[in-house]
Amino acid sequence: MVICETPDFTFPMLADIYYPIVEQGSYGAIKKQWVLDRTVACSVSGLSSKLREEVKPNVNITQDKSLQARVKTDIRISETGTNFAITNVVITNIRDASGNSIYNETSGVRSGKPTIYEISALEPWTGAFGSVEYFKLIIRRSENQASDV
Repeated sequence: MVICETPDFTFPMLADIYYPIVEQGSYGAIKKQWVLDRTVACSVSGLSSKLREEVKPNVNITQDKSLQARVKTDIRISETGTNFAITNVVITNIRDASGNSIYNETSGVRSGKPTIYEISALEPWTGAFGSVEYFKLIIRRSENQASDV
């Protein structure tokens, strides 16, 4: 695992960034093999300070698990300089500076393993002098927790 950034006061957590190797099967089915690119320093928290329901009971029980995050660098660009769409980036293994995993699955095939998140939104935040200081993200729990990440 390549840790490219160290946690600090502003970015006290670490997270692993994965990109896919995309293959197409003989019948045209797309298969993604996720590969760890790097570990980044980040800050992750809930979307609002108000306590709200995460699980909404209906015919199909759904879990709304979106978080806001900040990262120092543009995670759409891999360590090798390859550009990826936000739909081809996953974040997992969000942990504190001591290495303790913060967001874990509690049931299913990934029970006890870190939750996999997809990016819903990404935008740069520019400071007073017009340079990008960090990137703001909205990440949501992936529906496909069975992925080999």
